Amino acid sequence: MPEQISDKIPSGRLKKRPEFLLTAKNGQKWVSDTVIIQMVENDRSETRFGYTATKKIGNAVIRNRAKRRLRGAINDIIQFHDLKSCDVVLIARDVTATCEWDKLKKDILWCFKRLNIIKLP
Repeated sequence: MPEQISDKIPSGRLKKRPEFLLTAKNGQKWVSDTVIIQMVENDRSETRFGYTATKKIGNAVIRNRAKRRLRGAINDIIQFHDLKSCDVVLIARDVTATCEWDKLKKDILWCFKRLNIIKLP
């Protein structure tokens, strides 16, 4: 039976502020033009994602658009790549809401490779 898309969508999410702070304090960070990614390994069997956008990047509409784009890019990426068990925080930058879609996905993948989040065969 073929694998359904909903099976690949991450179920684990970082929602509480202490989870975000723990990732920022104990994890690794990589910065690209469109996104900042923080990562810390966990002992769970899943990769958990958290999304954030500060008020510096714009009003609520722009911040929500940026977070929606980050979630969409992650959903596209995890369909084709296996990820290590870790907690990942994606922080939107001022161009995240308006940059080209392919540029956003390329930057996220580049950061994932630099942080060794993607499992290599």
